[in-house]
Amino acid sequence: MEPILNIRQISKHYGRIIAVQDLSIEVGAGHVFGILGPNGSGKTTTLAIITGVISPDNGTYHWYGRSASAAIRKNIGSLIEVPNFYPYLDLVRNLILVARIKNKPIEDIERVLKLTNLWDRRKSRYDTLSLGMKQRLALSAVLLGDPDVLVLDEPANGLDPEGIAEVREIIKSEAKKQKTIILASHILDEVEKVCTHVAVLKKGKSIAQGRVHELLAADDPVVVECDEPDKLKSTLVRAGMSASIEKDGNRLIIVLKSGYGARDINQFAHQQGIVLTHLETRKKSLESQFLELVKQ
Repeated sequence: MEPILNIRQISKHYGRIIAVQDLSIEVGAGHVFGILGPNGSGKTTTLAIITGVISPDNGTYHWYGRSASAAIRKNIGSLIEVPNFYPYLDLVRNLILVARIKNKPIEDIERVLKLTNLWDRRKSRYDTLSLGMKQRLALSAVLLGDPDVLVLDEPANGLDPEGIAEVREIIKSEAKKQKTIILASHILDEVEKVCTHVAVLKKGKSIAQGRVHELLAADDPVVVECDEPDKLKSTLVRAGMSASIEKDGNRLIIVLKSGYGARDINQFAHQQGIVLTHLETRKKSLESQFLELVKQ
């Protein structure tokens, strides 16, 4: 199946500063694709390129297998910068202006305000809203016309925990409609909760990509305890099953080579006559995986 978005070897430089370098990404239909990276990694530049805000120096990108056009972009709702809402106008009047500029139906305003839980505040002036409400109004503007693709840059940036949860639920609600969502974020826990796929950027380059659960599963350490840890450690090393082993008393923290799992350790120990008193796979969080990647 043709990917919704296909990025091929795009690069963007600002003088001597490399914002994005030879970046390739594929986003399939219905994916919630997270782009992660520290400040200056190229997240916002990448989103600005694919939404037509800026042009790449090299490389190409295609939406639905075609070069970007006004007709294609009409089906993409993007939040790269917070819209310039008028502080003295209420929510409905602000969205009427947005709808006219974007050529979206004004009749859709009620739907998007209800979706973002702002309908009860529809007559409030913009300057009376909390930061979380302002962010939800920005999302309301993005959702006008019910686009099939959403591109969001740091949608929960600067929000308190309640505001982050509100934005998360909106994204999850849209994802359930099989929409394709591409978002850049530094809030790793939120990406882990809402994204199906992820790309980690460092200095404009992709250093890891894949399904979130597969990326998290990579190099998950297995923790075992037994009465003969030295014997188990030496036999595992000789068998070539482990990439690394740390010993802590009677406990071994084992990173297995590709193709091996906790079940293999349990079976191997039994064959060696070693009784395991404890066996668990210690799941890494996306945060720990991310920090390991960017330190490399």
